[in-house]
Amino acid sequence: MFDIEKTRRIARTYYTRKDIQEALVKQAKNREFIPRYGDGFGKRPDSVEYSGDILSYVEKGATSFHVSEEIWSNVMEIGTNLKPEQLAKIREGWDLLLDIDCKFLEYSKIAAFLLCEALFFHGVRNFGLKFSGGSGFHIGLSYKAFPEQVNEIQMKNFFPDGPRIIAAYLKSMIENPLREHILDMSDPKDIALSVGKPLQSLFKEKDGKKIFDPFSVLEIDTILISSRHLYRAAYSLNEKSGLASVVIKPEHLKQFHLGWAKPDRALPLQFLKTAEKNEAKELFVQALDWNSRQKTRAIREEQEVKQRFQNREVIKITKVSDEIFPPCIKNILQGMKHDGRKRALFILLGYFRNLSLEWNDIENRILEWNKKSYQPLRENYVKTQISWFKRQEKRLPPNCALQAYYQDIGVCMPDALCRKVKNPINYTMARARSLQNPRKFRRKKRED
Repeated sequence: MFDIEKTRRIARTYYTRKDIQEALVKQAKNREFIPRYGDGFGKRPDSVEYSGDILSYVEKGATSFHVSEEIWSNVMEIGTNLKPEQLAKIREGWDLLLDIDCKFLEYSKIAAFLLCEALFFHGVRNFGLKFSGGSGFHIGLSYKAFPEQVNEIQMKNFFPDGPRIIAAYLKSMIENPLREHILDMSDPKDIALSVGKPLQSLFKEKDGKKIFDPFSVLEIDTILISSRHLYRAAYSLNEKSGLASVVIKPEHLKQFHLGWAKPDRALPLQFLKTAEKNEAKELFVQALDWNSRQKTRAIREEQEVKQRFQNREVIKITKVSDEIFPPCIKNILQGMKHDGRKRALFILLGYFRNLSLEWNDIENRILEWNKKSYQPLRENYVKTQISWFKRQEKRLPPNCALQAYYQDIGVCMPDALCRKVKNPINYTMARARSLQNPRKFRRKKRED
């Protein structure tokens, strides 16, 4: 990992280049454009109009720059106090940004190549590809490639659901070939040692069989896409590596190596290309159709989970303690020791809400957990997510078998009871039942 002071020294020279300044300013048009100072972001909202603005940020210690996926009519009108409908009024559109995150550059290259092929398959040609500056890649597609309206809903109001659905759809498309490519390159035992995860966490159950899950070591962001989501601007530096987030032509992806991203070798190219009207219409329609089928399946699975317990006595949990938590929740509550904090937050919010705790109790528990993580999330971000969950319909946290959230973040370490339930909530209810009436539970266990 790069020393942050070394990155600052590189930044003071690198960002004096006029071509780099112009490339950054072009990306800022009608978007939030936020500097990062080492390990913290600057104030929001913010934007830039002139090359000189870049230098003024660098003089204050800025090391990188990040832009929003959303396009706004007036960036400075954005505020954390605005409701979704108020944000929709000043949102003009959104760009699709596929974020590939992995510790292994070669795996990331395979995923990026497969995603590019998937876009080509749907007739999409004018998309951008760039190195993240770390060990991943970003693929971007202009909002102009999408139809203005779908199902009587304006496309600009399909955020964040639109990009989430497309990302999840493309992720499902490339899963099998990605699995094959990774297994051709590496043995799962070696992968487990490299990422520091238990071997069993790299596998998932499908059709009664255990198969390697490529997304246990590589993530394509879906659930973390949210309003005012930022990504690293093209030709911004990466604090952890000191490398630039350079744009790459898809046909050059296989030849890419880290030397291309050295700051003194960066030659600015346009990231978000000018797209043809309705170029991505087929992609979006296919993604919506796929999502509809997934929802039907998820609802059916959820109904099966509920039906399993509907005829049994209702267990009222009067005291919420670690004793009734499943292993995954216990592991999360110890604090995240590596990446996965936002997904862990998503899981905890869904879990605690289904225990019918008061929101004040939930917030206190979440804030206490956040302090234990290796690098706590910003408190404002945590509170925003809690506020968002309050407005949503109550749903179970992700099922153990259907979703890879638990395996991905290395907290899935199942015990004997885990194998008999489909959801962390079912585990808790079964555990509470056993504690409330242990003799009856032992008798039922023998019957099973």
